[in-house]
Amino acid sequence: MEWDWLRDFLKGMIKPFAALVVVFMAIGLSYVQKLGLEGEMIYSVFRAFLQLSIIGFVLQFIFTQKNVAWIILAYLFMVTIAGYTAGQRAKHVPRGKYIAGVSILAGTCITMFLLVILNVFPFTPRYIIPVAGMMVGNAMTVTGVTMKKLRDDIKIQMALVETALALGATPRQATLQQVKRSLVIALSPVLDNAKTVGLISLPGAMTGLIMGGASPLEAIQLQIVVMNMLIGASTVSSIFSTYLSWPSFFTKAYQLETKVFSSE
Repeated sequence: MEWDWLRDFLKGMIKPFAALVVVFMAIGLSYVQKLGLEGEMIYSVFRAFLQLSIIGFVLQFIFTQKNVAWIILAYLFMVTIAGYTAGQRAKHVPRGKYIAGVSILAGTCITMFLLVILNVFPFTPRYIIPVAGMMVGNAMTVTGVTMKKLRDDIKIQMALVETALALGATPRQATLQQVKRSLVIALSPVLDNAKTVGLISLPGAMTGLIMGGASPLEAIQLQIVVMNMLIGASTVSSIFSTYLSWPSFFTKAYQLETKVFSSE
């Protein structure tokens, strides 16, 4: 009886294992075309299988707990990993991982708080953890791109920024255009996705509900909420990252910190 969960798990893995056929097809095509991606494909699939299996058991455990601490712990774990990943993308930004982590935490926490207060989602593990995961994932991507683009744009236009500083502009005023450009570029994919949702592809949350037996009308209601929260969390996180990045780009004398822009 105590091993029933394992038997059920293995039984449920029949279809995922059957779906490996399409992966073998991709591996075969990579070999024929001499792309050299066979090893990476096998590693990626194995890693995804391992990670998803582990997280499945972890979520199964958390969903049975009534302690709020487990929700917070899972959320902070996701934010930590996301902050590290986004910081890696913007590796030339000083304290990039810390800035990314704090920005993602702020954006997703504020958005989640509003959704719970407005009773859009109940504060239970079954709702909060998946929702937080979607927001953190999108905020991670947007924050990493924002920080990297901001640093790169300032580096390209150092002469223009230094001229503005020499004329008495504050760091914020001198880099206003670079900040706007980095935010627009980072947020464009999220906004484009919202514009085309349902027309080009059916998003994961909506598809999952429909395949689980929910009506299409119920599925679109949830998907609208998901799109709204992703835009909110991504926007707040990306703006936070620009404010937190600014001090790293300038000295206390309001001059560009050249060592930040010297590396490629």
